[in-house]
Amino acid sequence: MKKIFYFLFLFAVNGAIISQNNKEFLGKTINFKSSDGVTITADLYVTHAQNAPFIILYHQAGYSRGEYREIAPKLNKLGFNCMAVDQRSGKEVNGIINLTHLEAKKLGKQTEFVDAIGDLDAAYLYVKHRIRPNKIIIWGSSYSAAITFFLGSSHYNGIDGILAFSPGEYFTINNKTIAHYASKVKCPVFITSAKNEYNQWKSIYNSVKPKKYNFRPLSTGKHGSKALWSTNSDHKEYWNSVEQFLLKFK
Repeated sequence: MKKIFYFLFLFAVNGAIISQNNKEFLGKTINFKSSDGVTITADLYVTHAQNAPFIILYHQAGYSRGEYREIAPKLNKLGFNCMAVDQRSGKEVNGIINLTHLEAKKLGKQTEFVDAIGDLDAAYLYVKHRIRPNKIIIWGSSYSAAITFFLGSSHYNGIDGILAFSPGEYFTINNKTIAHYASKVKCPVFITSAKNEYNQWKSIYNSVKPKKYNFRPLSTGKHGSKALWSTNSDHKEYWNSVEQFLLKFK
């Protein structure tokens, strides 16, 4: 019955589906458009009812949706559906090539960090209007973690939570700092990073007004969402803090 539901759900979301024969990948790869016409590639991990809380996963610089191949199934086990997105600013990780980046290059589009804002926004709108879960949580890594605060301020009525792994003032958006947008966010926020990165996000964290939480490892830690990879010696401590935060959305 679960397999039948899963197939019907994927058919219903009205997105192009790309089959992948990868025994370690149990999701589906889909396509949808950014506002400027670039085709975005994303991995959809759905193991629960369509209205279950949903996490949108954005990768770090130079990476792809492959950043979440190990992480997403664990989020499924915690009760969440999720989608890992290829943004145009990225390349490859864990053997997964960033297809949105290739598409943007083919169309002559810029692929700097801020150029990916439309891709993050399109992924949010896809989930909101096509999948329609009861809660939407956005999750960023490095540069995309910074952009999640911009999205959180823009869609404050539609985003229920933010997890930001190693955010920082890496750029301005419309000549405003990331801390400025963090001050406009109305949902609960969780921030973590490597131990030595705290000063990069301290001002962002202090600007957040609603409920906010952070985790700073006692050991060196890791940059971005790869802190949760099993190859990281203190990944369990990161996971414990993440799980405690996500309990608020069950």
